[in-house]
Amino acid sequence: MLAPVLFATMALTHSSGPAPHHMDWFTHARLGMFIHWGPVSIKGTEIGWSRQDPIPAEEYDSLYKQFDPKKFDAGAWMKLAKEAGMRYVVPTAKHHDGFMLWPSKHDPFNYNISQSPFGRDIMGELAEAAKKNGIAMCTYYSILDWRSPDYPLDRLGHSKSNPNMERHMKVVAEQVSELIDRYGVKMIWFDGQWEAPYTRTYSVALNQMLRKKAPGLVINNRINSRDLQPGDPRGDYGTPEQEIGAYDTSKPWETCMTMGDQWAFRPGDHYKSAAKVIEVLIRTVTGDGNLLLNVGPMPNGEIPPEQITILKALGKWTSAHGESIYGTRGGPYKNAQWGGTTRKGKAIYFHVLDWGSGTIQLPPLPAKIRKVTVQAGVGKVTLENSAEHLTVTGEQSSGGPALIRVDIDRDAWGLGTLE
Repeated sequence: MLAPVLFATMALTHSSGPAPHHMDWFTHARLGMFIHWGPVSIKGTEIGWSRQDPIPAEEYDSLYKQFDPKKFDAGAWMKLAKEAGMRYVVPTAKHHDGFMLWPSKHDPFNYNISQSPFGRDIMGELAEAAKKNGIAMCTYYSILDWRSPDYPLDRLGHSKSNPNMERHMKVVAEQVSELIDRYGVKMIWFDGQWEAPYTRTYSVALNQMLRKKAPGLVINNRINSRDLQPGDPRGDYGTPEQEIGAYDTSKPWETCMTMGDQWAFRPGDHYKSAAKVIEVLIRTVTGDGNLLLNVGPMPNGEIPPEQITILKALGKWTSAHGESIYGTRGGPYKNAQWGGTTRKGKAIYFHVLDWGSGTIQLPPLPAKIRKVTVQAGVGKVTLENSAEHLTVTGEQSSGGPALIRVDIDRDAWGLGTLE
């Protein structure tokens, strides 16, 4: 992932207009599992970013010789993902450190899982297990590679001697093509595009190659170089990192977020509560975005028990209230401190996270209310719709979010955004 300071200064760039048909599965999915994993889990430091500082490059680059996660079980991982309500999975096939979780035929430096004591094809096993569990297989791939002698810069921004960016990008094209062909990935989550060596020429060429090779492939906006020009091909959706994106129904977006403080496994990490993770999901989806929630497995191949506990609690909630999440769009009301709404067909789902004084006042609803159904978190609720306001009054009955389904006399998407 990007360093938080760097990402804060980076403008989100994504295609304009309604989501094209190849994006339908993605925008309907709403919840995915990110997986940051590799030999660095042995050290418990951040993946990619800890190479050279604080871990010397020679030591970092040799960690794969000890990487033998005997307890890795792709089936157990994907069973947990399904239980949590995940609809797609995005493992770090290759991060900024250049190590690959699959035995690539296009690896000029023999720095992949086949060279480790473990030896097994992690990406392949995950792809098979994902398919068995009805989860869309996707992948993360870093365009930069601080270890490769061909890539011009190292982790600290120092120039390398005799780099060859043309050859580096040829390898990038070969490797992402291999991921598509071998594992049938439905989406590539690019990263590492912000540094100067990755120019408009490479960005346009990579995008055009992928659009031709796999027209149905979903691609995030981090395939875009910083110097793209108007009209150049771009990624499909925005990627706010470690923060919830703003309400936006005009362009697809996806918040990526950790459960703890670090992307890769960190012993003693500080985790969010399950209630907080559920709140993040609600605030994301009511804003019309997806949530890509990260898992950082341990060096032995197991997912930390703290993360399992959170995921199971999330799954209990999504199992009960998934109709208000999956296949919905955000709105028609803009989300705010009180919560937000999702919509599907002729139903609007009010997710109330903060009742305040017990009354929420919103713009009037330009539709006739047919039915109001309390689904969670509130004992009694009333909706009064006048020419001036829709007033929602409730009495919290449990510690969880309130969920109220409101059926109306017309398609809720046709209401636009009410503000």
